[in-house]
Parts: sequence; structure tokens; C-alpha cells
Amino acid sequence: MATSYQDLAEHYQVAVVPARVRKPQDKAKVESAVQVVNCWILARLSAQTFFTLPALSKAILSLLDCLNSKPFQKLQGSRRSLFEELDKPALKTLPAERYQYAERKEALVHIDYHVSVEGHYHSVPYQLAKKQLSVRFTQNTIECFYQGKRVARHQRLYQ
Repeated sequence: MATSYQDLAEHYQVAVVPARVRKPQDKAKVESAVQVVNCWILARLSAQTFFTLPALSKAILSLLDCLNSKPFQKLQGSRRSLFEELDKPALKTLPAERYQYAERKEALVHIDYHVSVEGHYHSVPYQLAKKQLSVRFTQNTIECFYQGKRVARHQRLYQ
């Protein structure tokens, strides 16, 4: 799994379980649900014109409420009742901080104990001169890791 995707999953404490390659039966329920939403909501709204996003949102929510309350044909209950019974009790609160996308790179510590990240130099402990570090950088911060342990953190500057 790509490192950024793994970071996202860890931040939100979820497991990413992708469908198997060349196994369309793994995707059948999702594809079916997309088709139902397409028929129930998008097709019904396609003939209407909306001039504001709130007006469109209100129309979508109204149809979505109807769809979720509609009883299943072959099963007991509705989408809403299954959500209330199975999914809602398992929901967790979101983390206090939003996920920040991060890029990573390997960097060699220069003899002056600095690493270069996109043309900017950031210091690390002098004992790491000539060592290879893993650098993780977000929009706001740059973190340097040696053997999995964070050894430096800097505010990211762009000038």
C-alpha cells in the first residue's frame, strides 16, 4: 500500500481492504449500490435546474432520506434500519486534527549536519552526518527520522 494511503488509514484508524484484482464479484454490492443511487437520485434530478448549491443539496437529501427509508424487497428492514443496527454502533469520533497529506523521501545528511528538502536546508543532530534519513514533509512541517525514530522536526518555510 502506498505510504500516504497507509498514513491516512492509520490517522483515521481504519483498515483498507481493497477488492482483489480481476475479481469483479468482490465489487458487486458497491456497483449495485451506485446504480441504485444513480436511478433513485440522479435520474430524478436530471430534468431539474438548480441555481444554488444549497437547493441541490436539499433535493438530494430529500431523495436520499426516501431511499434509505424504503423497505428492502428480499430482506427485512431498510438501509436506515441496517445502518442503525450494524454501522452506527461501530462508528468512532473523528480525530481532533485533520489528516495532512505528507510526502516522503530519503535524504543523506550533509557533512554540515543538514538535509535538503526542495531546496531548503534543515538541521539534524550532528551525530547523523553522512547517514541516510527518512524525511516526511507536510504543508506545514518537516520531520526527519533515523531508524524509525524522529530526530528533528521543523516548521516548513517556503521563502
